[in-house]
Amino acid sequence: MSNLAFNFPRDTFLGFDQLFNTLAETNVTDARGVGYPPYNVIKRDDGHFLIEIAVAGFKKDDIDLTLEKGVLSITGKKHSGADTRDYTHRGISQRGFERSFTLSETIKVVGADIVDGLLVVILENDIPEADKPQTINLGDLPKHAKKLLLG
Repeated sequence: MSNLAFNFPRDTFLGFDQLFNTLAETNVTDARGVGYPPYNVIKRDDGHFLIEIAVAGFKKDDIDLTLEKGVLSITGKKHSGADTRDYTHRGISQRGFERSFTLSETIKVVGADIVDGLLVVILENDIPEADKPQTINLGDLPKHAKKLLLG
C-alpha cells in the first residue's frame, strides 16, 4: 500500500514526497464545487510544508480548523447579515466550504493564519530519531563485531 493517497477530492494525505507527484497528477473540480476553494501544498524543506487555501472575503472568525485522529479539517462559513452592500456584480465566492487533509503520524500542525487572502497552515514533519535513515560506514566495526567475522 502506498504511503500516500489522494483518492477522494476532499481528503488528501500529507507526509511523504510522493504527495507532490500525486497532487500534480490530480486536478479535481466538478459541478458540485469539489475543487472549491483552491489550495496549494508547498514543501519548504525536508521537514516543513505549507497548505495555502484561497479564502478571499473570509475573516478569521469565519474559519475553523480542527485536528482529530490525524485528520485536519478546515471549514469556512460566512456569518449572514454582515454584508449590506449593493453589488452590481459579485464574482468573489463566499460560499461555505470544507477541506480535509489526512496527516501521517509524523506530521504536526505548527499553526495557521490568514495572509494576503490565503489561509496558510504550517506543518512540520517530526520524524523520531530512531526512524531517520542512518549511514553505515564500511569497515568501522566494534571489537565484538570483528570477533564475529574472524569466528
